[in-house]
Amino acid sequence: MAQEGPDVCPLCGGAAARRRNPLPTVDVVIHDPTRGVLLVERANPPHGWALPGGFVDLGESAPAAAVREAREETGLEVTLTGLLGVYSDPGRDPRGQTLSVVYTAQAADLTRLRAGDDAARARFWPLDGLPAPLAFDHGRILEDFASGLARLAVKPS
Repeated sequence: MAQEGPDVCPLCGGAAARRRNPLPTVDVVIHDPTRGVLLVERANPPHGWALPGGFVDLGESAPAAAVREAREETGLEVTLTGLLGVYSDPGRDPRGQTLSVVYTAQAADLTRLRAGDDAARARFWPLDGLPAPLAFDHGRILEDFASGLARLAVKPS
């Protein structure tokens, strides 16, 4: 992605020094077998529905960022249960190149669900009835997650 002029800080919108590397981000797949997958409707561009997630802060580990972002955007305390994958397509974020570490997680108390931070709404969606538009490459991430669930459901003969 070639850009003219200074870069824009994705956090504050101000001018930022030109970076040469993708920014690290995290996303969290919170799945409940009866409710589906938890998505947040983004209040800021790019608009659409997305997995809870965001940028890794300076001095923060990726797992700590995932837990923090889930709490900030959904009000839920989560326990990470696995690493779904790392998504690094250079065009995955229209604001600039990012690399996302995607975790699976379980929420401790779903009654605490509320949209927060830069999320306008937060709700569960069935995997076979996801909303549109999905932001970033979250459609692909959810396809990968659903494929993993399907493999677990297949019992060897």
